This record gives sequence, structure tokens and C-alpha cells, in this order.
Amino acid sequence: MDAFYASAEQASKPSLRGKAVVVGGLGPRGVVATASYEARVFGVRSAMPMAQARRLAPNAAYLVPRFGFYRAISEQVMGLLHSLSPLVEPLSLDEAFVDLETEGAAWDRASARLVGEKLRADIRAVTGLTGSVGLAASKMLAKIASEEAKPDGLVLIEPGTERAMLGPMSVRTLPGVGPATGDHLRRAGITTVDDLAEAGEDELVRMLGKAHGHGLYAMALARDDRPVVAERETKSVSVEDTYDVDIHDRVRVGLEVQRLADRCVRRLREAGLSGRTIVLKVRRYDFSTLTRSETLRGPTDDPGVVREAAGRLLESVDTTGGVRLLGVGVSGLADFTQEDLFAQAAGAAGVVGDGVDHLVEEERGGEGVDHSVEEQQVVAERRWPSGHDVRHAEFGHGWVQGSGLGRVTVRFETPRSEPGRVRTFRVDDLELEPAEPLPLVAGGPGVSVDGVRT
Repeated sequence: MDAFYASAEQASKPSLRGKAVVVGGLGPRGVVATASYEARVFGVRSAMPMAQARRLAPNAAYLVPRFGFYRAISEQVMGLLHSLSPLVEPLSLDEAFVDLETEGAAWDRASARLVGEKLRADIRAVTGLTGSVGLAASKMLAKIASEEAKPDGLVLIEPGTERAMLGPMSVRTLPGVGPATGDHLRRAGITTVDDLAEAGEDELVRMLGKAHGHGLYAMALARDDRPVVAERETKSVSVEDTYDVDIHDRVRVGLEVQRLADRCVRRLREAGLSGRTIVLKVRRYDFSTLTRSETLRGPTDDPGVVREAAGRLLESVDTTGGVRLLGVGVSGLADFTQEDLFAQAAGAAGVVGDGVDHLVEEERGGEGVDHSVEEQQVVAERRWPSGHDVRHAEFGHGWVQGSGLGRVTVRFETPRSEPGRVRTFRVDDLELEPAEPLPLVAGGPGVSVDGVRT
């Protein structure tokens, strides 16, 4: 997909179409997740510190990611890929390898090109967004072709032309050649793929080690026999947050861990899963990262159980000096819980508990209770992330353009409206509430968002 997150935001916000859009963490330590092509003109790139992006493109729109929204679009695209072949290997929400040979979807260059063009058309029709397709005889070459095709294009690498095409390209084009390896090769006078091939396998092994040297030499000769591996089962579910300012207060750290545990359980339940092993991740002020885990007797999706386990794990971690990042995860996944099994056994034995009704009544608060003060407090504590959807009782659907000093600014528009008007409200305005994103294409499915995840 082309500039996926930013393109999705432009498609859902008419006022941002054709303008520079940057999606990522907006705090002092935030980084760019995706920049629109309009923003890339100013030098903004993925993984760049957000502060640097703001200096390069001060007039761009800076938005907080809506991962639930992107995930829903990704599922639509992956569905189109699965209709072509059972062998689909996702690399991320917006990229995947597809083996077109297995089911006979393509048998020569002409049929492969037709499949690629139809796929691009289907992606646009289903999502309203554009994708680029690379067609080649191997995963490495298909990846390179898709990059050459961007934006909104298709490139087919003809069999027999691979070496000639790769030769003049930068070594950074090859998978696994990052900035450090690239600099190391450049200091040795190796800057192109042809230079790699001429250096020879023995020299590359001497410079980079056996595995990396062998691998790079093979790629320089356009050799890549890695198969497309179908999507694997989910191994774990986790959430984590990076904080703009290091957290020093131990009580605050504990509260953040509980909040992350609750978010993690929500994701578990959405997927219909449970898990046995609770994992805590802590990145300290000095960038050292610690992980602790505890395995339960049986799988669970009980938020109380996960909170308690994560809390116990936190007790064994020294947070003196401050915490930059916290994460909670669950692994050892199953599609049932130990509590389910207990409930079945209790029902068979005729055991009836009487606690559920009391819990329901407590949640309702009983008849005649005035919740107005509590409700106002909850509204006042709401966060209004830039770019996220809201609905106003009078003005309808819109998105947050910015917030601060007790005010939130909203632009009221929808994916199929004209650019909308901007209005400002108090952050505790009871008529303004968070909303779910609207579908990008008429008649398309809606999407559900459960908060920002990093």
C-alpha cells in the first residue's frame, strides 16, 4: 500500500487531500510512522524523530495513528490477496508476499501482469486507496519491484534481466542492508550491487561474517529461493506505551501497568483468545530493557488475573531513575479459558453462584443515583488525540484538529463530504464524544477502534 497510514487519513479527511500529512507519535520522543508523498517532498521520512519532521514541514498536518482503522482496511486488502492464493505472507499491515503459482493464478508474464492490474483495481474499489505491485520470480525481487512501482504502479521484472537491473542499484536496495552495513561497505568502496558481486563471496564473508556474507553475495547474483510462507498463528498479544517524559513515581508506574493489562485483555477478548503466560516489559531511563514473565496454571482472559500477575512481575523490577516504556503481553495462547472449564464443571454439578447479580447491580449503581458529577469528571478526563474521530450532537461527525488549554478544535467532515467547517469546544462539552471511523467507500464496512496502540 502507498504511504498507507497517511493515505488512509487523507481519504477519510477531505480537507487533507493533496496536503502534507504526517502520522506518528506527537510527544517529544515521538517518531514518524508514515508521511504522505506531499510531506516527503520536504524530506520527512518514516522513523524520523517527530521534532525533526516538524522543523522540515512546519505546516503539515500531524496526526496520532488510528491503528484499529488501519487494521480494518488491512483485513480487506489481505482478503483480496487470499482470493488469489492460499500462500499469503504478510510482512506488516500494508505489505505481503503472494505466491501466484500455487493455484495457477498466473502461469506466464502476461497472466501475472493481468492479475497484478486487477488486484490494484480491486484494492482501489474496495478501500478507496492505492497499492503498488511488484511481480518477479523471487521474494527479494518482488519486493524491489514493488518499491520501484511506487506510488500507484506495477513493475514486472522480466526473467533473465534480474542481474542487469540490480547491478547499478545501491547496496541499500537489498534486504538486510541497513545504515550500519551500508556504511561499512561504503568504507570498503562497495556502493552498488555490482560492486558486491565483484567483491566475491569470500571477501564479503570476511567483512560481514559467514551468514550475512553468504546471503548478500547470493542476493547480489539475484539468487533467492525463500518460499512464501503462509500466515502463522498468533503467538502472543501485547500492548506497550512509550512516555514523553520518564516516569519516576512508582505508584504511577503501577497504575500504567494495570491500564496496559486491561488493554491487553481487551485485545485478547476481541480475538477470542486467552493465554497462560503474562509478560511485563520495562525500558528504563538508560534504554536498558527488562522482561519478566509468569506462567499461570491455565489460560485466562480475566483482566483481574492479568493485572495481578503483571503487578507481581513489576515488584521484581528496579525502576529507580525512571521508566521510558512499559508493555504487558500474554502468550501461550488458547481459544478457551480455565474459567470456562470450571463453569462447565460447576454447571454439570448443579453448583449455582449468587455473585453475578450483585456485580451487575453495583455496575448499574442502583436506581435513583445521580451520576451527573461522575459523568462530567469522565468527560473532562477524556483525551482528544489529533486526527481521531468524534461526533457532536448538533454538528455530526468530525475529527480532532487539535486540543489544548481546555479546548478542542474539530473539523466536521466525512470521507464523502466536501471539506468541512472548523469549530472549537470546551474539552468537557457533554455534546462531544469520541466516535468510530466511517467507511472510506460507500457501502463499505464500518470499523471499530479500541484506542491508540504503540
